[in-house]
Amino acid sequence: MKSCLIVDDSRVIRKVARNIMEDLGFETEEAENGQIALEACQKRQYDAILLDWYMPVMNGIDFLRAMRALPGGDGPIVVFCTTENDISNIQEAIMAGANEYVMKPFDSEIIQAKFAQVGLL
Repeated sequence: MKSCLIVDDSRVIRKVARNIMEDLGFETEEAENGQIALEACQKRQYDAILLDWYMPVMNGIDFLRAMRALPGGDGPIVVFCTTENDISNIQEAIMAGANEYVMKPFDSEIIQAKFAQVGLL
């Protein structure tokens, strides 16, 4: 079974994302900020990471850079899920190692389409 780490400071967003990912056949884990997510990635390799941009403690972009620097950190497919739609932010996310970008609010169809594009479905 494929695994997905859902990283968002909103419990509601994590729950919605968990339901979507589990319906798509993924085993899921959650983290409420980038620091907790980084610690999880040091213990386990995930197939996919759904990542919020703005979070306390460690934001999404800092997490992404740190995670990509870990041994095996180039493995997970990272999809940013954020309200940030400025082209410079999207470029920054892609340069830092994001594979895809989804605008909030998102639904199952959007997530399914993005995961199909990156070859996880």
